[in-house]
Amino acid sequence: MKVAVYARYSSDNQRDASIEDQLRLCRLHAEKQGWTVIDSYTDRAISGASLLRPGLQELISDAMRSKFVVVLAEAMDRLSRDQEDIAGLFKRLTFSGVRIVTLSEGDVTHLHVGLKGTMNALFLKDLADKTRRGLRGRVEDGKSGGGLCFGYDVVKRIAANGEPIRGGRTINEAEAGIVRRIFADYLAGKSSRAIAFALNQEGVSGPQGAEWGPSTIHGNPKRGVGILNNELYVGRLVWNRLRYLKDPDTGKRVSRLNSESEWVIQEVPEMRIVDQDVWDKVKARQQTLAYETSEPGKNPLNERRRPKHLFAGLVKCGCCGGGYTMISKDLLGCATSRNKGTCDNRLNIRRDALEASVLSGLRTHLMEPGLFKEFCSEFTREVNRLRMERGAGLTAMRDELPQIDRELDKLMKLILASDDIDASKRVMKQMKELETRKEDLEKALAEAAEPPPLLHPNMAEIYRQRIATLYEGLQSKDGKAEAEAAQVFRTLVDQVTLVPTEGALAIVLRGDLAAMLRFAANKKNPGAFRRPGFGCLAFARIVGCGDRI
Repeated sequence: MKVAVYARYSSDNQRDASIEDQLRLCRLHAEKQGWTVIDSYTDRAISGASLLRPGLQELISDAMRSKFVVVLAEAMDRLSRDQEDIAGLFKRLTFSGVRIVTLSEGDVTHLHVGLKGTMNALFLKDLADKTRRGLRGRVEDGKSGGGLCFGYDVVKRIAANGEPIRGGRTINEAEAGIVRRIFADYLAGKSSRAIAFALNQEGVSGPQGAEWGPSTIHGNPKRGVGILNNELYVGRLVWNRLRYLKDPDTGKRVSRLNSESEWVIQEVPEMRIVDQDVWDKVKARQQTLAYETSEPGKNPLNERRRPKHLFAGLVKCGCCGGGYTMISKDLLGCATSRNKGTCDNRLNIRRDALEASVLSGLRTHLMEPGLFKEFCSEFTREVNRLRMERGAGLTAMRDELPQIDRELDKLMKLILASDDIDASKRVMKQMKELETRKEDLEKALAEAAEPPPLLHPNMAEIYRQRIATLYEGLQSKDGKAEAEAAQVFRTLVDQVTLVPTEGALAIVLRGDLAAMLRFAANKKNPGAFRRPGFGCLAFARIVGCGDRI
């Protein structure tokens, strides 16, 4: 009995030894049962509210490959505390023929998944409610409800009972001076981008030691984020402005704005950094800018939003790794260089020139004879192998049918020739088993589709046609055809890197070669192309560009 052991603890406050304790207890249980532990999987300081854990994901992957038949854990909540996740995990492992056994619940069944899943979900909700209740009490005492704002330091104190007093903050005078400077520069007419650029040029560290960016300064006034919107700088502590929910698709937390009636506001004048009149003038300028850039009743962000181009989100700077974004209607430039000033790459490129160069280079390199040969060889070999395996299985079932008929005839003759009632019963039982087997074979043959014909090794023309169709679709004036082709292209290309080279930009395209070949073959399963050294395509094309940001 091959067994995999899983262990997890959820927070940095717990001991790392907790993992070893769980593994030790599970191994002792496996030894008593006579099981063989072939591997162990762990996740340290990771919440059980999500399946996006490296150890658990590796366990699921190995389970799909039938590496073991039992998953052993201390309790179900070590695997997951989320109802949907534990049900999905149970379903996947059951499909792979893998059982879940825990020291607390024993052999996990559908009943355990339903009841314990509900109990774990209630535990998480109760824990969240208790945490929020404690944070609210701390805020009402004038202390921080969590997180450290730029301009303040944490005050560490111990109560008489030895427990730490949490939420204490004091003004960091050096950072407070930077905050006052930002407010003053903004009132002097500087944009948030210009302020961030200047701070980075002077080597001033931003929040948490990061570089300054425009959004770090102007933030979002409604949500109260950003240096210019932090009300703590005027001695007003606002808590519960936002709530956080877990996205069921990605497992990541997303924020939602609460109504003002749910906000908890506490005056803390000792935390004031910015004078009230400066704050009021900054708010007035923000409202003026918002009014000037939009008509009443309209969202200015909607008017500024540009349509996505073919490579949106894929183009990266070869110097800093930041994104190349639209800086005008037709030009792309390094966002880090433009917004933060910490990148020396000042070259930009026209969007149409970039798209034409990449598409031309992609088509040229995908048409190379060597790639044709690789595609034909690998694809044909894999499909032919699967075809022969499937065909051999069908042939074996067809050959077994006449053998069963011959066995049935022999058994019938034995019954007719025998006077022993017990022997006849045993023979009839064998006949019944053979008839059941015959029915199963006939049903399987009736439902089985014939395997595809063996492929001719020359697949080059098919490959060429698919690549040509993609290229034409990307250049099509038909909006629907272009959108479909663009969607396919974005699944093939991982990144477009622009590298400054002697006053010009070298374009390096990286993509999933296996996905490209799978696309060319019009197949969903990439298994035929998954082998070492066969996963990435790269080429470089030099494009001169005289424009600068």
